Amino acid sequence: MADSARHRAHPPSSGSGTGGFLPSAAPRPIDATVAAAAFLGAWVVAQLVSSLIIAALHGSETTADAPFGVLAAGLVGAWMSYLVVMYVTSQRAGSGSFVADYGLQIAWIDLAGLAVGALAQLVLLRVVYLPLEALWPDTFTQDRLAENAQDLIDRAGGPSTWLLVVVVVFGAPIVEELFYRGLLQRPLAARFGEGPVVVAVAAIFALAHFRPVEIPGLFAFGLLLGAAALWSGRLGTSIMIHIGFNATALLLVS
Repeated sequence: MADSARHRAHPPSSGSGTGGFLPSAAPRPIDATVAAAAFLGAWVVAQLVSSLIIAALHGSETTADAPFGVLAAGLVGAWMSYLVVMYVTSQRAGSGSFVADYGLQIAWIDLAGLAVGALAQLVLLRVVYLPLEALWPDTFTQDRLAENAQDLIDRAGGPSTWLLVVVVVFGAPIVEELFYRGLLQRPLAARFGEGPVVVAVAAIFALAHFRPVEIPGLFAFGLLLGAAALWSGRLGTSIMIHIGFNATALLLVS
C-alpha cells in the first residue's frame, strides 16, 4: 500500500508557494481513518511515555512540584512519540515523504505570521474573554488566564529559562501544528469538508490542553491556526502564527 501511495502525488497547489525554505509537494492525503487512528494512538502512547519519564526523573507521576527540566523531558518524550507515529504512518499509508504528507513547507511570506500570532494574543483573546469576564468575573480573570505561563516561568528560572523559550516558543508550535493541523486536519478535511473539520480540530486542540479556563481562547486560536493552514496549503503559516502567539504570552508574564 505504501509503495503504491508513493506514486500518487498530485501537482503542487497554488497556495503552497515556491519561494520557501522547503520544497513544495501535494501528495494525496493520508486516509482519514488511518490518520484518526494514528492521532489517537500517538496521543495515548505520548501520555504513557511522558508519565514514565516524569516518574523516573521526579519519583512521582504528579507534576505539581516538578522542576521545569523534568516537565520538559516529559514533554519531549511525548513529542517524540507523536513524531515517530507520524513517520511510520507516512511510510506505511502516505507517500513516504514526511514533509509532503503533513504539509511541512515554509515560505518567506509565512514570517508575517509572527505578527498575526502576537495580535491574536493581544487582541483576539481580549475579544473572546471580555464577555466571559463580564458574565463570570470570578472565573475568567486575567490572573487565572496567565496562571499557566506564570507557573512555567516560576519553575524555570536561571539557565532553565533558555530551555523554557526553546520548548514553548519553538518546540510546541512546530510539533503541535504537525500533530493537529498536519496529521489530523489535512486528511479529515479532504474527506469530510474543510469548515467542519477546522472547527472540530480546533475543539480537540483546545480540550487537549486540559486547562478549562483557557478553552475558549485556545478554541478561537485553533480556528485561526486551522484556517491559516487551510488557506496557505502548508504548515509554515500556522507554525509562525503559533510561535508569535506563544512568544507574546511569555513576554506578557515575564
